[in-house]
Amino acid sequence: MPLVHIDLIAGRSPEQLKGMVKDVTDAIVKNTGAPAEHVHVVLNEMEKEHYAVGGVLKSDE
Repeated sequence: MPLVHIDLIAGRSPEQLKGMVKDVTDAIVKNTGAPAEHVHVVLNEMEKEHYAVGGVLKSDE
């Protein structure tokens, strides 16, 4: 059972998230041979106030 965790900043539409999950699942199926129904994808969306790069919050950019 492949398990994929994706951390990203919140703000994408439901359609974008659905497309991403489909593409990731397809890539896992293609490269591992696992059946799609066994591929699990977990999305962790973070607010810009909860993510920083180089000591700067993304909300302050």
